Amino acid sequence: MKKYNFFRYHSSSVIFCIFAAIVLFSGIVDPGFYAHAKGKGQFLTPDSFSELADTASPAVVNIRTVKTIKGGGRVFRHFSKDPFENNEDPFDFFNRFFGGEQQRDFKQRSLGSGFIIDKKGYIVTNNHVIEDADKIRVILNDGKEFDAEIVGRDKNTDIALIKIDSASDLPVLSLGDSDKLRVGQWVVAIGSPFGLEHTVTAGIVSAKGRVIGSGPYDDFIQTDASINPGNSGGPLIGMDGRVVGINTAIIAAAQGIGFAVPINMAASIIKQLKTEGEVTRGWLGVGIQDLSEEVAEYYGIKGKVGVLVTEVFPGDPADEAGIEAKDVIIKVNGKKIVNSRALTGMIANIGVGEKAKIIVLRDGSKKTFKVKIAKREDSRTASNGHKRQEEKLGIEVSDITPEIAQRLKVREADGVIVTMVQPGSKADEAGLLVGDIIKEINRNQVKTTKDFHSAIDKIEKNKSEKDENINLFIRRSRGGFMVIKIKM
Repeated sequence: MKKYNFFRYHSSSVIFCIFAAIVLFSGIVDPGFYAHAKGKGQFLTPDSFSELADTASPAVVNIRTVKTIKGGGRVFRHFSKDPFENNEDPFDFFNRFFGGEQQRDFKQRSLGSGFIIDKKGYIVTNNHVIEDADKIRVILNDGKEFDAEIVGRDKNTDIALIKIDSASDLPVLSLGDSDKLRVGQWVVAIGSPFGLEHTVTAGIVSAKGRVIGSGPYDDFIQTDASINPGNSGGPLIGMDGRVVGINTAIIAAAQGIGFAVPINMAASIIKQLKTEGEVTRGWLGVGIQDLSEEVAEYYGIKGKVGVLVTEVFPGDPADEAGIEAKDVIIKVNGKKIVNSRALTGMIANIGVGEKAKIIVLRDGSKKTFKVKIAKREDSRTASNGHKRQEEKLGIEVSDITPEIAQRLKVREADGVIVTMVQPGSKADEAGLLVGDIIKEINRNQVKTTKDFHSAIDKIEKNKSEKDENINLFIRRSRGGFMVIKIKM
């Protein structure tokens, strides 16, 4: 067996390292060499984003809006307070001397971003950027300004299409393929954070398919490319210069966490807004839920693939086709259904009047149904048939998904989360907030939306002539447990 002189071997290694360092810092070897990935000819870090920014920026616009808040409202009073003082309401002056609030209309100004998709002046942005705006002003990269009109908007996905009239051809951005995005891939965000026009930030795709509780079609791209207020509506761009997402949301007080609507989801919506001015979605007419491990085992389903039908609404497409409660939907038009969110999105994208081939498991056997898809109305919801209850209270609720539970840092998955509170509603006046988790209603445990609606039904049926209060036992992030009382 050969014996090596350790001192000689170690010394030669040290000499080699010193030589390599001298070569690197003397400029003999391009430092960019160390950014290359071996074998695939890919860059771990791009040499520069300059060319992409130069090409894409002209098609990105700054959007400024003005909307009237009648009587100032809660928003006006809130922002008139100093969070570091005693927060005495300045409108108390009017209360003391005139016996009531004398509120003026408040002109609220906001900033956002958008990007041009058509030389005729069509611009994509977020619905929340232009919603209820009295005036929309678009500022191009070259400083030219135009008034814009709303072509159409979709509240459910927070997408809007606006248009400006321009005498000359406009630069446009092409739409990419968000389905091909991979976690870890480089992306660039361009927009006007805090009014700083045409700010370019870069990062990677941190995750895909994120559900953040913003609506029934949550399927966000998560990125660590810096996104801030004012970026809303701007493009998330792949390294080929094509739009892969629409920057839409951030997590308050979080850094490096932003969310974009995948462009593949947005494309069909944009097309409908451009041609029809509104979005028409498909409706199946079932209540659904994801498969738990126990339910999947009970049905003999591996990998929890499929969605359990909990309710079939009489007279709706599923009922007419023969689908029944306790069926497990496993495929729609040949595509596997992995969860309820995927099913909702897939049905929504099927044209009204088209027939969908739906395969279900019933008593261990596969059954195939041809279902004629109907039009989904805003008052309907694919997860339950009690929208009227929520509207009466002025809220929207949904089951807690694993993603939402992880984001809210709650260990238990029981309860329903409040996803919307209507300003001025009973729930709003009682102090309920978006993000609150309802655990009990009048001491009845609430684990799912079905429990929620059953509890409300019970209260409505048994209430006396004197209206009964709804006592919501909730958990609030950073606020602990509390009780919210809502008068029926």
